[in-house]
Amino acid sequence: MKSWIKAFRLRTLPLSFSNILLGSCVAYSIQGHNPFVITQFSWAVFGLTLLTTLLLQILSNLANDYGDAKKGADNENRVGPARAIQSGAITSKAMLRAIILFSFLSLISGLALLYVAFTDIFNWTFAGFLLLGLAAIAAAIKYTVGKGAYGYAGLGDVFVFIFFGLVGVIGSFYLQLKEFDLTVLFPAITMGCFSVAVLNLNNMRDRINDQAVGKNTLVVRLGARGAKIYHYILFGFAYLVFPLPLVLFSNSWLPYIAIVPVGAIHVVHLVKVYQVKDPKDFDPELKKVALSAFLFSLLMWAMVLLDEKF
Repeated sequence: MKSWIKAFRLRTLPLSFSNILLGSCVAYSIQGHNPFVITQFSWAVFGLTLLTTLLLQILSNLANDYGDAKKGADNENRVGPARAIQSGAITSKAMLRAIILFSFLSLISGLALLYVAFTDIFNWTFAGFLLLGLAAIAAAIKYTVGKGAYGYAGLGDVFVFIFFGLVGVIGSFYLQLKEFDLTVLFPAITMGCFSVAVLNLNNMRDRINDQAVGKNTLVVRLGARGAKIYHYILFGFAYLVFPLPLVLFSNSWLPYIAIVPVGAIHVVHLVKVYQVKDPKDFDPELKKVALSAFLFSLLMWAMVLLDEKF
């Protein structure tokens, strides 16, 4: 049981929850301030969205363990924590069965979410979200598994930005209000940049071994210096985009305070990234960015609830 819990890599869950928390927070805020929005915020939808995200993240972690082990990326030269198959704690066959199980559980949870969100009515929106859910399952598996694994072709950043930013935030928003609002696009981009930054740190940590085994991540393609510059660009773009709704739509300013303490954490983080010489020193920074993204989403909720009082 300890081996399986370790294989689930629970430390990655705060980041995966962050985009759901943020999208739901924006939906809750708009539902409370826009008199034209008549849809009520559903805590059942919120809970099922978190559950589906939890299952998809575990599926992704298990598939990542399996795929990297099969391709030889998990070896004695890898800098990060030892994986389950690599360490011998779990066999490849057992891991494959677990991947199939969590694919099934993710599908069932996703169908339950759509049933509750769309009040058991099958329509084109329901079908679209169903296809999106199937795409999320496929993306979780194909990151490292199979000949066409996109993580080995330097496309991991694109998929993380799409699913941990745009799909996660905008999707959870839409499931609540059943409509799109341009306001949610900007926090979705910001969260996408934070999520890609976590992947970038992971890949900077593993760059030397990844290059040796043919895992051509974007970091391998950019090189050590280029990857750091790319990292700074991600944060610069995130902070440039986030306040735009306040400027364009004159929204309440209170929720935007959430970015201030997180920004202070990120300034310290970026200084540390500049100073890193040994790749293993990127690992604690990875945790720092993942947890700061989670803190950001929690602070946004706190500020929105506080704003509701005034």
